[in-house]
Amino acid sequence: QVQLVESGGGLVQAGGSLRLSCAASGRTVSNYAMGWFRQAPGKEREFVAAISWSGGSTSYTDSVKGRFTVSRDNAKNTVYLQMNSLKPEDTAVYYCAADRTSIARMNSLFYNYWGQGTQVTVSS
Repeated sequence: QVQLVESGGGLVQAGGSLRLSCAASGRTVSNYAMGWFRQAPGKEREFVAAISWSGGSTSYTDSVKGRFTVSRDNAKNTVYLQMNSLKPEDTAVYYCAADRTSIARMNSLFYNYWGQGTQVTVSS
């Protein structure tokens, strides 16, 4: 089993930055693809970013391209989401997830393990 714990969320003004971390435990996720998803109040969970096992391949939803960067440190069993130029519409609970395959995919159905989420609130 894999346990995922997100951290780094909080309240920030529009234009600000946050760095989310997702620490894995239970087993190494170095061979897993990892993804970030978010869910705003009253909305469905949506894909944000994903990274392949090696970090060599990443994907982003269009609304965060150029502002968010996903990365990983396999030695630390940790994945990061650097969020810059934050907008009020980025407000959501952010979840990290692990996919037992090595491919960075957008569909949440492929992910096997999920964290509990961390709240990100961007004020205008």
